[in-house]
Amino acid sequence: MTINPEITSKLQAILTPERCRADEAMSLHTSFRIGGPADLWAEAANEEELKAVLRLMHDYDVPHMLVGNGSNLLVSDRGYRGVMIKLAGDFEQIRREDNSLIVGAAKLLSGVSAFATQNGLAGFEFASGIPGSIGGAMFMNAGAYGGEMKDIVRSVRLVSADGSENFEYSNEEMGFGYRTSAIQSTGAIVTEVTIDLTEDDPEEITARVRELANKRNSKQPVQFPSAGSTFKRPVGGFAAALIEEAGLKGLTVGGAQVSEKHSGFVINIGGASCDDVIELMKQVQKIVLDKSGITLEPEVRIIGEEF
Repeated sequence: MTINPEITSKLQAILTPERCRADEAMSLHTSFRIGGPADLWAEAANEEELKAVLRLMHDYDVPHMLVGNGSNLLVSDRGYRGVMIKLAGDFEQIRREDNSLIVGAAKLLSGVSAFATQNGLAGFEFASGIPGSIGGAMFMNAGAYGGEMKDIVRSVRLVSADGSENFEYSNEEMGFGYRTSAIQSTGAIVTEVTIDLTEDDPEEITARVRELANKRNSKQPVQFPSAGSTFKRPVGGFAAALIEEAGLKGLTVGGAQVSEKHSGFVINIGGASCDDVIELMKQVQKIVLDKSGITLEPEVRIIGEEF
């Protein structure tokens, strides 16, 4: 670990030692089940703790990043030199106001979907099977099956990157685009999201969620660890189709494989390292470029010491 012991002590005073741990294996916190140790793992349970942590990071110029459900991360085998911050506690709360939901940033999308269904609120079905948190979904403007977060978000509550202030962004101010948002360049952290839905019969909502789940399970390699779609959708085409047309289904490097079920997914078939995945991604990019003239850009975020 490279973190100054004084910083560790101050973080533990803010969070308690149980929620500030050294050398935390990131493989425990990513859906890929890949990743070496982060110098420190810090769990903030409320907004005041988060602001205090961010102020400390800013004052001491400590490298840090927020991790949601780790469903879109590929972390280096050599780990992360800095502090990984996780939201918990108050950030997992959800409540209804009229036909809107106010959702803490750490709440999983599956939990939001279940709550919306129980309350007879429709419009969130598209996100029911996305394995991420609502905060991460804001960062990436997550979407599936024709829906995106930008379609349902009214406003987003944030904390500035240096922990000095709270503020709110409207849907427009979030600058949502394809797998992007304005906060990717500002470092601001989502703490709470207000989404607008519409009333409907819970049984009909449940049927639509079940239909999407069946579609997802039949077409995607959900039984293997992965980070979802590995590459962004290129202009004028689909990454999975380009990869399949290049004959790359089943291509394997170490424990990493282009899924034979859905070529848009690189999966961990057992013991895959970050280096395995990156080498496989490079091979896919080169072959697809050679065959189609199209450069595939990673959708997965690659994090860690050598990146």
